[in-house]
Amino acid sequence: MIPRSWLFVPGDSERKLARSLDSGADAVILDLEDAVVAERKPLAREMTAAFLRSRGQATGPALLPAVWVRVNALSSGLMHEDLAAVMPAGPAGILLPKPDSIADVRELDRALGVIETGIPGRGLTPVVAIATETALAVATLSGYVRPPERLLALTWGAEDLSVELGARVNREPDGEFRFTYQLVRSLCQIAAASSGRPAIETLSLDFRDLAALARRAGRAAEDGFSGMLAIHPAQVPVINAAFTPTAGQVEWARRVLAAFAAAPAAGAVQLEGRMLDRPHQVQAQRLLERVR
Repeated sequence: MIPRSWLFVPGDSERKLARSLDSGADAVILDLEDAVVAERKPLAREMTAAFLRSRGQATGPALLPAVWVRVNALSSGLMHEDLAAVMPAGPAGILLPKPDSIADVRELDRALGVIETGIPGRGLTPVVAIATETALAVATLSGYVRPPERLLALTWGAEDLSVELGARVNREPDGEFRFTYQLVRSLCQIAAASSGRPAIETLSLDFRDLAALARRAGRAAEDGFSGMLAIHPAQVPVINAAFTPTAGQVEWARRVLAAFAAAPAAGAVQLEGRMLDRPHQVQAQRLLERVR
């Protein structure tokens, strides 16, 4: 089941690494990229690999959350060094930032394949791509229609993109994104759906405003996103709640499927005064798949 909450943790912070295990996040992303200054990247690789190895020795409930790694972008020239350092330690997956196109994802796919052949018992390492951080990336989103098998999901980001666009701000005074970035969000979700993958909502930077976070996470869940990125542990329970179906939603979905099961030859059914057809059946099935 794809994680609801994805918590970023700097790969060079011993204190934050230790705290991440008690965050309640479904997935923790150890960051080797933006959260780590250039001179500390070698140390961050070492600390991240050591943390992953210590997790590999854990058993039972301590195995949660899943621990991913955000490597540096292919264009930085550091991605392959990051992979060589952390892959032997067994991350749950790799987050790729700033791909200019699907070609960068394919190069990551190739590099992981080479590394995996030298690790006994290692299967395909899943990948999530932050697919909208450059203008070229947005212009080539159609390339994700036929991605590598290991691509698990797409997510999007607005901070690096706004710099490339020359924008001074990317949000309104209330914290909501301006039109350009709302458009990019939609295009990323469409690209993900066209590839048969889910989309993950981007960060909410004002981590102290949990009411705004609840509103944004709730809207993302309604829009069809599968989860959301987080930058602070306080955001995790809000995100988890937004992406967990309520008892009422689960009950309605079960009634929808029961109605279709009772009329297997029908293309549409009536339920409580509503006419439902195939899309409603699929929506109900997908909602129940998210029940934990």
